[in-house]
Amino acid sequence: MPQLGETVAEGTVATWHKQEGDEVAKDEILLDVETDKAATEIPAPIAGVITSVLVQEGETVDVGTVLGVIDCPDTVTEDKSAGDEEKDIKPSSTTQTSATKDSSAERTSPTQVTRIERKLRLSPVVRRLLAEHRLDPQEISGSGRDGRITRNDVLVFVEGQTADKSVRPSEEATIESITQRVGTKPVTILASSKSTMDVLPPAQQFNDGDRVPFDRIRRVTAEHMVRSKATSPHVLQAMETNFSAVDSVRCRFREAWIADYGFSLTYMPFICRATCMALRDFPRLNGRVDGDGLVLNKRVHLSVAVDLNFQGLVAPVIRDAEGLTVSGLAHRIHEISGRAREGVLKSDELKDGTYTISNNGSFGTLLTAPIINQPQVGILSVDAITKRPVVVEGPTGDSIAIRLVGILSQSFDHRAIDGSYSAAFLHRIRTLLEEKDWSDEF
Repeated sequence: MPQLGETVAEGTVATWHKQEGDEVAKDEILLDVETDKAATEIPAPIAGVITSVLVQEGETVDVGTVLGVIDCPDTVTEDKSAGDEEKDIKPSSTTQTSATKDSSAERTSPTQVTRIERKLRLSPVVRRLLAEHRLDPQEISGSGRDGRITRNDVLVFVEGQTADKSVRPSEEATIESITQRVGTKPVTILASSKSTMDVLPPAQQFNDGDRVPFDRIRRVTAEHMVRSKATSPHVLQAMETNFSAVDSVRCRFREAWIADYGFSLTYMPFICRATCMALRDFPRLNGRVDGDGLVLNKRVHLSVAVDLNFQGLVAPVIRDAEGLTVSGLAHRIHEISGRAREGVLKSDELKDGTYTISNNGSFGTLLTAPIINQPQVGILSVDAITKRPVVVEGPTGDSIAIRLVGILSQSFDHRAIDGSYSAAFLHRIRTLLEEKDWSDEF
């Protein structure tokens, strides 16, 4: 049982994806483990054959307990087996094209599917979706790292199949159905004759009174949130911030940034950078409560909350974030958020965070009171940044101007700090965002 958090002493085996006698590749997902902080996929440390499963599903054991045994064959045998397997499962380009075009073609046998899944290193959620919709993974193009199939790839593929079967010619004449991605969430945009655009989430079929059981992530999140509210006396403070200076830099670099890196430069890395700089001056917010004292952290390991397409929430950690520029943070946020949604985060990327930032602004929220990510003592919520009329003071008097304004709200643990300390911290972040020359961060 790995150490999945600084204060985590035990973990529960949720699901074994391999059984005794199964072959496993290095870094292939072996099992899912749940702790009081998160649900985590545990990869195989070596390649070999599982000879013993010592802790069964549902059992809770201490950190360090042996969960199972993998018999590692000699290198020659392993390399030969790997080569043979690759020859067996690698389809020709002709076979791939035929399988994609002919939906009536013979399906891959269960044994072949298992070997293909092992080769493609599919995550548990992708395996479940493939089984649910009876799909062959070879028919789906992967957009993840190294061409790995993600949850969204499967959903888009399923949605495309459904659309092909359900849209009639008369409907095509009046409604243009376009499948797009907003962030990483698959949505359908319907353009009517009135030129109005509605963004709709994937349709869910249910009956009145249906009970939907919590999945692993939802259950662990619920337990963590209840425990956090019971542990920390939460206090909320919020502060309006003018993002015009940040936006001018974003506009200056926008086109070149997208051309060079292929993703947008958002407000988030600027806010993360300002937060890391402010934490140097307010170290109590970068600590954790330990009995009747506060343990301070010199390094900032920034947790960034990531929504898993309405299926849960995780907070992967950007280590030593205080040493990164806006450009560096932008790349790390983009990379770690993408892997979180693909379900390929490593266990150590979810632990040891010292402060958390959550972003709900893309949905237009005004103010959010976030729940503290234990054992941290503070969490910052970023809400919608929109144009608003503001009062501008000038040498000839006050005037009304249009500015980009957003609200930064912090929940803090009243055991660790008081309201004045939190307010000064927020004021420091606001001052940096409004007055710093951000062009030197690129």
